[in-house]
Amino acid sequence: MTAASAAADGPGRLPENILYFARALRDAGLPVGPGAVLDAVEAARTASFTAREDFRAVLRAVMVKRREHAVLFDGVFDVFWRRRGFLDQLMGAMSPKAPPKSPVRPKAEAGATRVADALFRRAPTAAEPQPSLDLDARFTVSAAEVLRTRDFAQMGAAEVAAALAAIRALRLPADARRIRRLAGDPRGSRVDPRRSFRRSLRAGGGAIDLARRERVEEPPPVVAICDISGSMADYTRVFLHFLHALSAQRRVASFLFGTRLTNVTRALTHRDVDEALAAASAAVPDWSGGTRIGASLRLFNRHWLRRVGAGSATVLLFTDGLERDGLPELEAEMRRLQRSCRRLVWLNPLLRFDGFAAQASGIRTMLPLVDEFRPIHNLKAVAELCTALDRGGPGGDPRAWLARGPGEGPRPHGPVRPAPAR
Repeated sequence: MTAASAAADGPGRLPENILYFARALRDAGLPVGPGAVLDAVEAARTASFTAREDFRAVLRAVMVKRREHAVLFDGVFDVFWRRRGFLDQLMGAMSPKAPPKSPVRPKAEAGATRVADALFRRAPTAAEPQPSLDLDARFTVSAAEVLRTRDFAQMGAAEVAAALAAIRALRLPADARRIRRLAGDPRGSRVDPRRSFRRSLRAGGGAIDLARRERVEEPPPVVAICDISGSMADYTRVFLHFLHALSAQRRVASFLFGTRLTNVTRALTHRDVDEALAAASAAVPDWSGGTRIGASLRLFNRHWLRRVGAGSATVLLFTDGLERDGLPELEAEMRRLQRSCRRLVWLNPLLRFDGFAAQASGIRTMLPLVDEFRPIHNLKAVAELCTALDRGGPGGDPRAWLARGPGEGPRPHGPVRPAPAR
């Protein structure tokens, strides 16, 4: 059906079609409630649209509340309100004249699996015979294991919900360490003169009950710098859920960048994850835009490096490293960041490809200046990252990737290169 045909069907069909469209959005994972459906019907009746894009803008203005949902909304809209001539194109594609095979397999669009689940899911009917299969599951993997290794960008709506629940259940290692700050402790090794003097005054100045204190133990802080450019759109939502779960367990300073740097630390401290992501989305002006890694790191180094205590923190840098311009600036800022933090871990979703090689100029510039180089494309990689926050992991020397050609040999692995003393 098309927007124009829906409008031409009269007011009796348009509300029904919008209701079906809202159900498809909910199946795809967008939180569209009954109030939004009523508002969309009223907006469609009030607005005098004649073009398909105008109808899309009307529905999007009512039903999309967050920027990260816009891509999924467009995917469902393009399929549900399909333009005329689709059947002709489909018949042409099924004609004996087959189109030439493309040597390059196109990349799946963001949320394509969730759109397909929402619109083309077909429940089995009673009339259809149910096939009976006898499977030998001795050498098969469980559904949980499949979910652990499934790419975030290829997950359906139900799989994304299960993955986010698994991320919220992750527990970080007990890597607490003593810091300089002191706190009252009855078994402490140090005498607290001020508290001891106050106790003496309350007792009339006769006996002195010594108060003691001890150095506080707390896990080392984490600083997360996350790329939200268009090339990272498939993973941004999962990364934000991970940072929100991480913030609930230890001190985390979170920054998002595309063409500019935005501090979203306060936004991610909301107890409710939906409120936290909405606040973070509202604070970012350049969502799913271009990438300026060097300029964003320069702003972080100049304005936030000391204020967030990055010197004693582990810095997690989420980016694909696809920077083309300003490579001298990128190298200088990466070098300064590595010297100024406890450990610099680069998390790159491009490592999901077996044939990945450090060919891009930005990646080759950044690799020698990080302590660890890790994938971050599925639950297994996230769980390994949580473990590695304590003692490092099997990431190997990042510089070993520079000598690897496309699809050449096994992935570089080996003992972790210890963080240099700074």
